[in-house]
Amino acid sequence: MEEFEFQNTGSPERIDKFLTSFLPDLSRSHIQKLVKDGYVTVNGNTVKPNYKVGTDESVQTKIPEPETLPEIIPEDLPLDILYEDADILVVNKPKGMVVHPAPGHYSGTLVNAVMFHCRENLSGINGVLRPGIVHRIDMDTTGSLLICKNDRAHNFLAGQLKEHSITRKYHAIVHGNLKEDTGTINAPIGRHPADRKKMSVHAPNGRRAVTHYRVLERFGNYTYVECTLETGRTHQIRVHMASIGHPILGDSVYGPAKCPFRLQGQTLHAKILGIVHPTTGEYMEFDAPLPDYFQKLLQKLHEIRYNM
Repeated sequence: MEEFEFQNTGSPERIDKFLTSFLPDLSRSHIQKLVKDGYVTVNGNTVKPNYKVGTDESVQTKIPEPETLPEIIPEDLPLDILYEDADILVVNKPKGMVVHPAPGHYSGTLVNAVMFHCRENLSGINGVLRPGIVHRIDMDTTGSLLICKNDRAHNFLAGQLKEHSITRKYHAIVHGNLKEDTGTINAPIGRHPADRKKMSVHAPNGRRAVTHYRVLERFGNYTYVECTLETGRTHQIRVHMASIGHPILGDSVYGPAKCPFRLQGQTLHAKILGIVHPTTGEYMEFDAPLPDYFQKLLQKLHEIRYNM
């Protein structure tokens, strides 16, 4: 069972609508059922589905595992392993691979591959659909992903994630030429008010989100950047870069519908992952090499710039 706690920093809002901003994977009807069944409390007290969450009130939510779950089968899929020991596994996720099973994706996911590789050695904190998974990256985002092999390691690293002490640096190519060499985007992110499949910096009750960026190379119409996450919201880098007029190249959701290059999704790569090891207490950093498509695109941009 997963447990969450959220605080309303905005104006009063009906509880089901309030929670959809924080739990984008759940439908409003699912949330209403959780409220009816007593899995949602406000300041520790059960409430009705039409309850309005007041300013500064805290909402506690428990999400039980579904009564019937599809069987998740271990699959012998290739894994690009950056590091492994008795506590953790760090992999370089390829483009197009979903991290964990979900409706429409119950096979071919990273979890299927990790279950085969680790056998029974995976933490169970996040349930049977997400064994070992501490954090996620989008299907078309590549790079470093952390897996925990036991509950002790999972709790330790989840604490670092909550405190924003894990180092997460992403490389991306964005549209346009950024004016400054460095910058910080501090804009709350929540569910888009009109399109529930998207996130937005204009959402009511958005959660604090901070991204630091640094220019690595300029290509005129495009800029190669490094983005460091201070927080970790859904689609954070994609939403933040689009919000300042520099969407990520290849991102058809937050950027232009047409892309001048043949790309499968956004050019976004989780390059650096740094953690304090749950057993040794030492700081460790993992560097996922840029995927081939990313390197070839950079080379192409170099050639275009050289021929201009």
